[in-house]
Amino acid sequence: MKYAYYPGCSLHSTASDYQQSIDSVFKKLSIELEEIEGWTCCGASAAHVADDLLPLVLPAKDLLQVEKKGLEVLAPCAACYNRMRLTTHKLRENAELRRKVNQILRGDYEGKVKVRHISDVVVNEYGLEAIAKLLEKDLNGLKVVCYYGCLSARPQKIVAFDDPVYPSYLDRLIQTLGGSAIEWPFKTECCGGSFSVSKKDVVLKLTHDLLDMAQDLGAEAIVVDCPLCQFNLDFRQEEVEKKYGAHFALPVFYFTQLLGIGLGLRGEELGLKKLNVDPFALLGKKNIQI
Repeated sequence: MKYAYYPGCSLHSTASDYQQSIDSVFKKLSIELEEIEGWTCCGASAAHVADDLLPLVLPAKDLLQVEKKGLEVLAPCAACYNRMRLTTHKLRENAELRRKVNQILRGDYEGKVKVRHISDVVVNEYGLEAIAKLLEKDLNGLKVVCYYGCLSARPQKIVAFDDPVYPSYLDRLIQTLGGSAIEWPFKTECCGGSFSVSKKDVVLKLTHDLLDMAQDLGAEAIVVDCPLCQFNLDFRQEEVEKKYGAHFALPVFYFTQLLGIGLGLRGEELGLKKLNVDPFALLGKKNIQI
């Protein structure tokens, strides 16, 4: 299995632990990633509110390069995934818009590239049955809530690869790894990712509500597959506790980190030390050796 890989800005900065765990896990799964040469920011969060063409031109620049190679694109960030899927859809459906974008790019992008979310590839393409055969460790009933966020589910006809309101792919993966995925109603609620800088109070309120619900349901940790969601729930957690007088101490894992543990990888191979909320006490309590 080989994919063109679009890391996006977060995977080379705030989410470097996500990148580290992806590299380690995909090597174990023998999935080859070819990083798009000279990739540029897709413009997620900002470009689409500033201009009509810019949020299409930015992703199309990289998609044009991939189209020439005939590969599918794998995106680990839900915002990048959403922006690239929307771009492909709009340019495939609107010939005049495609002409304008191609004129700027001085290229001939036809909108044929298939953009895949990293979780879609792992769970649906590689498959849970194949993963189960490779497992070396068990999560020993670790109780988690799986948080999907909103950008990989909406707009559903363009981006969703599971139920857009109540997805289950991460839940099924956690069960395969020997964990316990708790049902909860906030699976696709927004954490305020786009407002992390401009409207932090909104982010803190939304993040508090997610953490509070997870704790009330007895979760020991949260599992995500988006670096923007992970940043808000993990990095902002201490600030949320101070603002609302709460105490959560809920580790927020990337799904690739828990998958890596199941595959027998070491903590240093999965970037666990970079998590803001220390996960090691919890893992020790559950007798999960890393």
